[in-house]
Amino acid sequence: MPSPFPGMNPYLEQPVFWSSFHSRLIVAIADAMAPQLRPKYYIEVETRSYLSTVDEDLLIGIPDGVVLAAKSPVDQPHIREAIGVATQSRPRQVTVPMPAEVKERYLEVREVGTEAVITVIEVLSPKNKRRGDGREAYEVKRSKVLGSLSHLIEIDLLRGGEPMLMKGEVGAAYRILVSRAPQRPIADLYEFGLQEIIPNFPLPLKPEDKEPIVELQQIFAGVYDRASYDLRLDYRQPLPPPDLSEVDRSWLDTVLTPLRQNDGATEQ
Repeated sequence: MPSPFPGMNPYLEQPVFWSSFHSRLIVAIADAMAPQLRPKYYIEVETRSYLSTVDEDLLIGIPDGVVLAAKSPVDQPHIREAIGVATQSRPRQVTVPMPAEVKERYLEVREVGTEAVITVIEVLSPKNKRRGDGREAYEVKRSKVLGSLSHLIEIDLLRGGEPMLMKGEVGAAYRILVSRAPQRPIADLYEFGLQEIIPNFPLPLKPEDKEPIVELQQIFAGVYDRASYDLRLDYRQPLPPPDLSEVDRSWLDTVLTPLRQNDGATEQ
């Protein structure tokens, strides 16, 4: 059964699904584009690693408030008289942020023979869109690419978080940035909302070569089907944050009402 949404499925933005969906989508884009890039180019799945805490906020555990009365040493009465009633606190347990290695996949289109990186394709993750180690690591990588001769494609399929820096109004829920090296700082931004299909966009190569078209909606549909998300996503549950506009909320209820009624009938 296909996704009930015409474009991006917002239920996949839940943390429990996003990580595997992100990996599947990256590989699916590579597999879809590889035949169109031969024989001059090939596309490779790369991994960026950095250390990050499990929770970027400092977590404090519940303190143990037990206070024990200390026993005065009977053989040293002068000490007992000097300190009076002494107490000794047991150490309380706290939780400290633990660094963990985070790995994020991205794609590189390279030229056969020279191994030159022609285009970098990024699918943003939640860590890229909130302040902390993940965003800092990605911003460093992004700046390097934008300052190089490589093109950049940046795919943002997350409604939440802070959009990546760019001049101009960014108002849509989802966006795809295509930054061609010779045209910088000007770039093409494809914006789309919850009610729209994911737009096709070109994959820039060397100037003398025709740009293949990335049919991301079709690629997404294949991932959704192969991962059996139709069996795993529970559309009876509220949509994960952030909140929708009143118009989108009303539209979503219309789209999901038949599925929710059918699930109810099945359970009965």
